[in-house]
Amino acid sequence: MKKILIASTALVGFAGAASADIALSASAEMGLMGGDTITVAAGVATKVTNVTQFHNDIDVTATMTGEADNGLTFGTALNLEDAGITTTAANDIAAWVAYGNMRLTIGETDGAFDAAMQEVNLVGGSIVDNETTHLGFNGNAGLDGTHDLVAHGGQLATFQYSASGFTGFLSVELDDTVKAGAAKAGDPIWGVGVRYDAELGGVDLGIGLGHQATNDADSVAATKDKRSTTGVSIDATFANGLSAALNYSTQKRDTWAKDQQHAAIGVGYTMNALSIGANYGAYTNLGGINKDTASGFGLAVNYDLGGGLVAQAGFGSSETKDNSTGIKTTGQNWSLGLAMSF
Repeated sequence: MKKILIASTALVGFAGAASADIALSASAEMGLMGGDTITVAAGVATKVTNVTQFHNDIDVTATMTGEADNGLTFGTALNLEDAGITTTAANDIAAWVAYGNMRLTIGETDGAFDAAMQEVNLVGGSIVDNETTHLGFNGNAGLDGTHDLVAHGGQLATFQYSASGFTGFLSVELDDTVKAGAAKAGDPIWGVGVRYDAELGGVDLGIGLGHQATNDADSVAATKDKRSTTGVSIDATFANGLSAALNYSTQKRDTWAKDQQHAAIGVGYTMNALSIGANYGAYTNLGGINKDTASGFGLAVNYDLGGGLVAQAGFGSSETKDNSTGIKTTGQNWSLGLAMSF
């Protein structure tokens, strides 16, 4: 969920460290939402039409950073949502340590594939993320979460190194729990990625390449479930407030009949207080099922009212097709409200 956060910082000291900062930031949302929810499992689409309802959400985040005497920097964060400590992977609970151009993060973080790739939701947001929850959107998570990061305590480690506009990423996700009925844990998921960012003729250009693979993700199945995903993205931000992004990825699994493919495009425009972002994406051979498809369109319109208050409108439209039956399922959802930052 996209939020604009304004931090207040306190400086404290402790033994063995040069300094440490603790920053508190908070956000809240309120408004109306409605429309349809569509889920797809094993090629079967289920549509639920929701009545118009109120939405509200409150988040408080404590971000902690420090610097040791030898120049190492380090940090972590804790997210509190609706007066309770949440345990979802979306809270990015992780610890990191950095030195110079190097950084190591362990916990609920992005793997190398996701870190290198650019998503197509470029500007703006909505109170319930309509622009990123349609069936055509891919957040470039790759194979992240295959070993269930929430239940297993965040078993992702990502190392990055930056130099001369290039950033390289290496990652590994471990399965620390032997699943019920399994003789062993799943094999590690290895990732590699590279991103290049440069300013060319007044245009900020970014190119990302990512790959993740595992020899056997499922320790329960009788046969190996070898998986891999490869992707590329390109994005550009122009001086006139326009931005654009393209991404493409393919995913393979031994248990799938076909390789799943995804392509998406996004555009954004910002002028003074107004921001508009739109994106479209489509899957082919969805879930490895021959010629099954899913696609969608998302729109976010924001107007900054100043002082940390933003008016937000969101819309999402989805369509999925079962090739074996020819059945199409379509649905739309929307939201309108205010996002607050403190």
